[in-house]
Amino acid sequence: MNQNLTFFLWDCLQYLINGIAQGSLYALVALGYTMVYGIIRLVNFAHGEFLMIGAMCGFYALKFSLPMGAAILVAMLSSGIIAVVVERIVYRPIRASGRIPALITAIGTSLFFQYFGQLTFGADPKTIPPFIAEKIFNLGEVNVSNVQIAIFGITFFVLIFLWWLTHFTKVGKAMRATSFNLAAAELMGIDTNKIISFTFFLGAAIAGLGGMLMGYTMSIEPMMGMNLGTKAFVAAVVGGIGIIPGAALGGFIIGIAENLVAGLYKSSFRDGVSFFILIIILLVKPSGILGKNIKEKV
Repeated sequence: MNQNLTFFLWDCLQYLINGIAQGSLYALVALGYTMVYGIIRLVNFAHGEFLMIGAMCGFYALKFSLPMGAAILVAMLSSGIIAVVVERIVYRPIRASGRIPALITAIGTSLFFQYFGQLTFGADPKTIPPFIAEKIFNLGEVNVSNVQIAIFGITFFVLIFLWWLTHFTKVGKAMRATSFNLAAAELMGIDTNKIISFTFFLGAAIAGLGGMLMGYTMSIEPMMGMNLGTKAFVAAVVGGIGIIPGAALGGFIIGIAENLVAGLYKSSFRDGVSFFILIIILLVKPSGILGKNIKEKV
């Protein structure tokens, strides 16, 4: 085999591994988008800010000398609790007002948290140390770190947990019933308000976990949720918004595509490739890769 071709293939494999690690982070954030949309058909554009809140709270927990495990728990709980408060105060009163008011409210909530975060935490970027001591494994010409393996393992565990939760627990069955028909679920005795609040909490807590893991690849700052949240939303749409495996698939696709384009072509095109994929998916299969076309009365 030609030597140049060999090195090219090794490079592609390295970008693929990096993309899987990056896509795992996108998948964690996209899960929150898809869970909330699946329950109440709300595109929660403030979801990226829950990631930021979790990362910031986790950072300050570390500053107070808490161990990394406790800091991650603080990040998840803070994101989840604030999401429940936002759902109760902001989204619930306008739930019956239609999708456009809810969408505008979500955008306004996102902007509020961005600038409130700057006022509260400061605009300077902050660095979260890796959650485990990094070790590099050399596999031929490819480098794989134990942190990358751990990120993928955590994402896989979260997916398995959500699958178990939604299929084998009482609250999971209530979530599926509420997603299928909210009015019918209420008639069957399900407290849909509690289910929706729980969904917001769970999705935001996972985003908070993702925010802490993001410290491995980037600095954190109050505006980080806008870009990362948008990419996670794109990942959810690409995979099939409202479908948990679709959110994970979309996250991996976006992460791998970004790393391949940045490594093989130009890094300046890194952010644009996700939206290019989104356009292609919307043209070819608007419901997403794993989504199903469902007729809906207007």
